[in-house]
Parts: sequence; structure tokens; C-alpha cells
Amino acid sequence: MVLGAMISIQTGAAVATGLFDEIGSLGVVFIRALASGLLLAALWRPGLRDLKEDRGLTLLFGLALGGMNLCFYEAIDRVHLGTAVTLEFVGPLAVALATSHRRRDWIWAAMGFAGVVLLGGGVGSEGLDPLGVLFSFAAGGFWGWYILLGRRVGQASSGGKGLAVAMLFSAVITAPFGVASGGVDLVRPEILAFGLVIGLLGSALPFSLELEAMRRVRSNVFGVLMSLEPAVATVVGFVLLSQAIGAVQAVAILLVVAASAGALYTGRGPAPIEP
Repeated sequence: MVLGAMISIQTGAAVATGLFDEIGSLGVVFIRALASGLLLAALWRPGLRDLKEDRGLTLLFGLALGGMNLCFYEAIDRVHLGTAVTLEFVGPLAVALATSHRRRDWIWAAMGFAGVVLLGGGVGSEGLDPLGVLFSFAAGGFWGWYILLGRRVGQASSGGKGLAVAMLFSAVITAPFGVASGGVDLVRPEILAFGLVIGLLGSALPFSLELEAMRRVRSNVFGVLMSLEPAVATVVGFVLLSQAIGAVQAVAILLVVAASAGALYTGRGPAPIEP
């Protein structure tokens, strides 16, 4: 289930890149947030009470979702999918390390830092796009914020109702950027159909799979499995987008995966759940 969720999320991201030339990356973010919000609302059926309760917390959660997706899609418009996810994973890794007070976790921190430095060694000139790298790190920061807020939202609301409301909030937040980028093309039937597919693959399906998986495995084991995300993104990018990587990049991604797995298995922080 966890592997299926990761494949679904990254396939959704790969499909989304096909719309960049049509409505821009910001237009895709809005379409995805709107489709995801409507699908999750239909699945969890939040009521007026859910909209009124903890509005401040839910709004912040929606802001984290919107900021993360805006930055992530801007990143994958400039760098390979696997690279963007690897750099983005610094956010969850930082949360896991910050919530642990064991000295040995500095080993995982050093390993993750080494992977990021190795991956970022080709920034500029004909290497990685610097703006794409910055957007990836920004997406990671929002992802870390999402993890911390998501735990509180999950405790405040039943099932996925809090996430559904937050996703609708994120659609409102990203609407001005999306409309400015996509314009009238956003209402073309084929664009709306693609948006529904992206929303299904990117949020509704993987979130449901992750909920079922978390009922069956311990949180630290779930976190280790989620640490495979950069590797899965790299494979999906290669298969669907023909984005090949070199040996140095492969080693860098493996270092980040290993560091994240180690930190999440031994740490006490929440596992990184992809929205």
C-alpha cells in the first residue's frame, strides 16, 4: 500500500508536467488542489462544523499545502523529478532529527547533508537550475511544516475531514496564481479531465492507501518505507519522462534515502505523510 501510494503520487506529478506548456506549473497546482479538495470532500464529507472548528489551524495547514505544492511544481518545471523529491525530503528529515535527542542521529544528519551536497554539486553553469534547487528546498520546508501541523489537524478532526477542508483552503490560496498562469485554458474540458486524474493520483488515492497502511504497521516502519520516495520518484521520472541520472546523482539519492530511513526508524518524530 505504501509503495502504491508513492508510485501514485509521483505518477501524478509526472502526468502534471505534461500540462506545464498549456497552463503553466502554477495553473497545474491550482487544478490539482481544486480536484484533490473536491475528491477528498466527497470521500470524507466534512460538514459545517468541520469548517468552523479550528479554523486557524486548518487555514495554516492549507497554507502549508498550497505553499508546498506551488514550490514543488515550480521545482519540477526546472529540475528532474527525482532530484526535486530528494532535495524536498530534507524537510521531513529535519523534522525527524529535530524531534529526536539521540547523539547517534547526527550520523543520519551527516549522511543526509553529504547526499544533498553531492547532489547540489552540479548547481549552476550546465548543471542543476539554481532556482529549481531553491524551490525544492522551499517545498521541503513547507513539507516539514505540513507534518507538524498535520498531526494536530488529525487529532482535532476525524478521518480525513481536516485534510479535505485544508485542501479546499489550499485551492483558494493557489487560485490567484493558477488563474493568472492558466487563464481561460483552465476551463477547457481536456484540462479539467487531466486535473481530475492528477488530483486522484496525487492525493485522493495515495492518502487512502497510506491511511490503511498506517493501521497495519508501526509509525517508524511506515517512515522507513516512505523514505523510498526519492528513489521511486527517480524511477518514475526515468520511465515516464526519460529523465536519466548519473552515477553521482544516484549515490546522492541513496545517501538521502538511507539517512531518512535511519532517522525515521530510530527517531520519535512523526512519519512524513505525503498529501
